[in-house]
Amino acid sequence: MDGYFAHETAVIDDGASIGRGTKIWHFSHIMTGATIGEGCNIGQNVVVSPQVVLGRNVKVQNNVSIYTGVTCEDDVFLGPSMVFTNVINPRSAVNRKSEYQPTRVKRCASIGANATIVCGTTLGEYCFVGAGAVVTKDVKPYALVVGNPARQIGWMSQHGHRLQFDRDGIAQCPESGASYRLINEQVERLD
Repeated sequence: MDGYFAHETAVIDDGASIGRGTKIWHFSHIMTGATIGEGCNIGQNVVVSPQVVLGRNVKVQNNVSIYTGVTCEDDVFLGPSMVFTNVINPRSAVNRKSEYQPTRVKRCASIGANATIVCGTTLGEYCFVGAGAVVTKDVKPYALVVGNPARQIGWMSQHGHRLQFDRDGIAQCPESGASYRLINEQVERLD
């Protein structure tokens, strides 16, 4: 089966591209034109629409809908029941397929359970979207955002820990020991 695993209840349309080592679980649907990288895990009851691109090692939890226009770079985490949109003003009686707005989730970003990502936004590297948040605008790299609408309340390390910056703008991840610097509302890893 081309180097990936698909549960017998999964539906994979002709023309979908799936990388080696990827696992697709119960009742998920991968549509024509979707591209899924190597080593991904697609949970139960997931929909991956045409032209969606998932990089390597993307983890998609149960009940996630990924609509046309979404690109997720490598090592992205999509929490249970989170959802993307692709049209700003949907109406059942108005066809807006030509108005899909792109959404980009940069590498190593995490999106919590039940979050909604409104189309046309970019989520920066290593950002962390809290459970239930509604993202309506771009999220900076390493930013922690929560709420509806989502607002930034802090910064996260590459290992997913909240960073506490000292007076010199330096913080250390409690798990990895890596150091970070905050300058002009931007975070960079020092080592």
